[in-house]
Amino acid sequence: MEDFLHQSRIYYNPIEFALAHIGGTWKMPILLCLRDGPVRYGDLKKAIPHISDKMLITQLRELEEKGMVTRITYREKPPRVEYGLTGRAEHALPAIDVLNEYGRFLMKEEHVGG
Repeated sequence: MEDFLHQSRIYYNPIEFALAHIGGTWKMPILLCLRDGPVRYGDLKKAIPHISDKMLITQLRELEEKGMVTRITYREKPPRVEYGLTGRAEHALPAIDVLNEYGRFLMKEEHVGG
């Protein structure tokens, strides 16, 4: 497989490139929370209880920079902000579902065997 250069970084395979977009502890859970439509920041925070405010903000910004999430600000009092999925992120959902399912399988197997 040919190396892929993107934003001054070399990726050696498509999996590495995909994980640069959705990898880590929090990006996939955030994307799953957005699958049914735009969600406000506070509702995301409630849906992912172990994430800190700083980490959620950082991850949302990274997802936005990668073209995975849109940030919509409504000019209201008080201001309302919603996050939604882009087509690029929607395309990732089936892969995330498979990884989620596989992770649950492994956790169950380790719990039973451990």
